[in-house]
Amino acid sequence: MSRQILGELEAVLAIANRGSFRAAALELGLSTTALSNLIGKLERQLGVRLFNRTTRSVSLTDAGRTFVEQVSPALRDIQDAMAAVRSQQDTPSGTLRINAFATAAREVFAPLVLAFLQRYPQVHIDLVTEGRIVDIVAEGFDLGIRTADLVPSDMIAVPLGAPRSFALVATPAYLEEHGSPGAPPDLLAHQCIRVRLPNGALYRWHFEKDGNALLIDVEGPITLDEASLARMAVLDGIGIGFFMEANVRDDIAAGRLERVLQDWTPPTSPLCLYYPGRKNPSAAFRAFVNMARELGKAATRRDLFPAEQ
Repeated sequence: MSRQILGELEAVLAIANRGSFRAAALELGLSTTALSNLIGKLERQLGVRLFNRTTRSVSLTDAGRTFVEQVSPALRDIQDAMAAVRSQQDTPSGTLRINAFATAAREVFAPLVLAFLQRYPQVHIDLVTEGRIVDIVAEGFDLGIRTADLVPSDMIAVPLGAPRSFALVATPAYLEEHGSPGAPPDLLAHQCIRVRLPNGALYRWHFEKDGNALLIDVEGPITLDEASLARMAVLDGIGIGFFMEANVRDDIAAGRLERVLQDWTPPTSPLCLYYPGRKNPSAAFRAFVNMARELGKAATRRDLFPAEQ
């Protein structure tokens, strides 16, 4: 049944119940003229008049009374079925499409995405990672994950944790052989893993200390555009790599890699989940946003009160 036919049936019942085109129009959110035209169209399609109309009153014709008696139970069944479907929105289900930088996706994959799927197994998540910045609305995504400074101003943003930082790392063996750089310009004498951005440009390593910013165009034996490959190269002793700290945190903790120039890599913008405002979000959408808020609050608390952990 099309929405148009359903609207026509609801209109007939509203007029029959109210006994007035004007009162029915107010109930349905239509103008009296629009409602009158709607009923006139239905009567022409049926080939009979459903209502006797005068300037003072409205009443059902015999055909209209028969029509209402037969349609009312069926329409109630349809409305009950629609209400039952809407009630299922109390249980998150369906698909959520999310766009994110690969590094951002790796950081939130276990604590947010996988944790969400464990909690809401009826939801399917379609996660797309790419380096370019996309218009999530135009490209059909429900949500995006980016650093706070890259979230469009017309979007609603949910911080996912404390500020992040970059990390320069190398193997202990490499540093023992080549020495540790004492300042960013010293990197020009080292082998470095070069990084290519999604737009094809080579990334110049960014440093900052005491309000002084430096950009270093490093040199090295290999150029890569994927962080996991760069990590493999660094772990193999090829040279020094430049990463988001979260990508090499476990390697640092295990002693496989050592940080250098840490005082030149201050915190950067935190990650944010972002989305456009919407009137009727699905239960799955609401649940994911709420879980993201929980994650952000927990991460902020850990940063403020590390002794509690």
